[in-house]
Amino acid sequence: MLVRDAMSTVVLTIGPAHTLRQAARLMSARRVGAAVVLDPDTSGLGILTERDILNSLGAGQDPDREIAGTHTTTDVVFAAPAWTLEEAAEAMTHGGFRHLIVLDAHGPVGIVSVRDIIRCWTPAARRRATAAALSG
Repeated sequence: MLVRDAMSTVVLTIGPAHTLRQAARLMSARRVGAAVVLDPDTSGLGILTERDILNSLGAGQDPDREIAGTHTTTDVVFAAPAWTLEEAAEAMTHGGFRHLIVLDAHGPVGIVSVRDIIRCWTPAARRRATAAALSG
């Protein structure tokens, strides 16, 4: 299976000036574990994850004063939709993270998480993929 088959196409994008509370509310409402942070000043992409917010709260920081840009990972590893799930899992394992922003030539098209990969690797998912391949 490929990343495009597993990724979530719900890509929450926020700006670096969003507070952590705002980011957490948006992530919760969309039921996602990460947000893509678009910085218009640098034209850069970063990622803010649940863990980043949790680490800030654990350090006693105020989620209404802390902004996403301060907690964003900007040294991001990106995946391509045509990567295999094995390639994505290897990148995650090597980098020690649980989400990959998926990019095509036009920008972010999805996010793939460890949970997405595991969901695809369950026996039921493998049976569905095999049946689909045989019938198509």
